[in-house]
Amino acid sequence: MAVKLLARQQNQQAADLLLIAPASVLAGGERFAATPLETLPAQSLDTLRFAPGRIAHWVQPEPAGGPAPLGACSVPAGAVALQGLAWAAEAAQRGVVDGIVYAPLNKHSLRLAGMAEEDELRFLQACFSGRGFVCEFNITGALWTSRVTSHVPLREVADLVTPQSVSDGVRIIDTALKRAGIARPRIAISGLNPHAGDGGSIGREEIEVIAPTVEALKREGLEVSGPWSPDIVFIAARRGDFDAVVSMYHDQGQIAMKLMGFESGVTLQGGLPVPVATSASGSAFDIAGRGIARVDGLQAAFDLCVRMAGAA
Repeated sequence: MAVKLLARQQNQQAADLLLIAPASVLAGGERFAATPLETLPAQSLDTLRFAPGRIAHWVQPEPAGGPAPLGACSVPAGAVALQGLAWAAEAAQRGVVDGIVYAPLNKHSLRLAGMAEEDELRFLQACFSGRGFVCEFNITGALWTSRVTSHVPLREVADLVTPQSVSDGVRIIDTALKRAGIARPRIAISGLNPHAGDGGSIGREEIEVIAPTVEALKREGLEVSGPWSPDIVFIAARRGDFDAVVSMYHDQGQIAMKLMGFESGVTLQGGLPVPVATSASGSAFDIAGRGIARVDGLQAAFDLCVRMAGAA
């Protein structure tokens, strides 16, 4: 997938491209995609070179445990991915790159390789020595989502829905949408419970936490509404009533967004110093090595990253 993206002439013209990967991984990608790349290999950031029609390649060491098995979770795969993310963050911190796009990762492989953070977003936040709220955005077409909670067990979600966390989830996507070119984002805020609590008969989080936070955000001048019933908010959003939906937990937004555009969806990591994006489609182990992975989502992630980096 990444090789197909890098081989496209329009992408080479849109930005100076830096690939971070072991030589064997690049060779495998070229073989599976039946597409060779013209690269400029380098062993360090200091020796990198960019040239028209060529892709700078910061060559990672080969996995210490040998090649990663294709289409399966493994320590070698996770270790290479973690190092690649850390190197990309270093390149951004040193001003070599203005944005980061990565091919789909497998979180279990990252954890097998020693990632202690909740996910790759929090890992990157640590690489950047960042503080404050970060959030994964999912984007399908013109519609964006953010989440109040992310990769945590469902039994913990209700306790994590607080005025501060809801406000953070709204403010971070409002800022990102403005950076992406939307002057006054329209943001819908989902309820937590079925029917948004149904007047308190199916939970009181909407009455005690979410609705007062919505009113406070309105007083700040944000164009927000809610809490919306989770089972209808995405119908209105798909109709074009909103630019973004803030959901309370992972699957509340993810299922709806993937149904609306799985192949072309984008995941944007919000709250980092530079735009960081990937496709929303996942690692697709079932088709690994067959050369049939679609590049639509990764292309959309690349286009968004280039646009946001240029607007910074």
